[in-house]
Amino acid sequence: MPEILDPVTRQHVERAAEALQREFEGIFSQETIARYITESTDLLGGEARVNVFVPVLVHRFARERLRAFGQAEGVITKEQPEVLFVCVHNAGRSQMAAGLVKLRSGGRVHVRSAGSDPGERINPAVVEAMQEIGVDMAEEFPKPLTDEVVRAADVVITMGCGDACPIYPGKRYEDWALDDPAEQDLETVRRIRDEIDERVQRLVGELLPS
Repeated sequence: MPEILDPVTRQHVERAAEALQREFEGIFSQETIARYITESTDLLGGEARVNVFVPVLVHRFARERLRAFGQAEGVITKEQPEVLFVCVHNAGRSQMAAGLVKLRSGGRVHVRSAGSDPGERINPAVVEAMQEIGVDMAEEFPKPLTDEVVRAADVVITMGCGDACPIYPGKRYEDWALDDPAEQDLETVRRIRDEIDERVQRLVGELLPS
């Protein structure tokens, strides 16, 4: 676990590990969970900008990675289609797409998002534009792209991140050419949101045929 963490934060992260051990008991060993906690802490907790939130973010990030790993390994059953959105900073396009999939599918499609070079925070204009259509992104945060979330996905959609996403056979890959909302005004972000929404509704219709 990184030395950058103060003793109190370290204690909270250890409690997060204990919670995951209880949740995944009989599925993953303590060693596997400890490794994921350490890796996730390294990926998220090495930055002072999130240090105060490290225990919460590490728990959420490690939990999602463990679920993806279990799905990829066949030890956790997939109950829904799995979609992964990847952009560069995971602060705009991919976050909007993930939020829109949750909205348009009514929670019947499980969605993840990640960035090849995660930003510091979600674009405030993106948060505002999504709030306008009833999607609360207050608890979302940029996440780095990891191998297991790609392996667990049925559909992988990239948005301007080039070759950063590994390719696995048997998966559906798409690249959505969309403007980057970074440093754009709210009206432009709304337009990008609506373009993503059109694509998301088509995707959800394909994944959840009536």
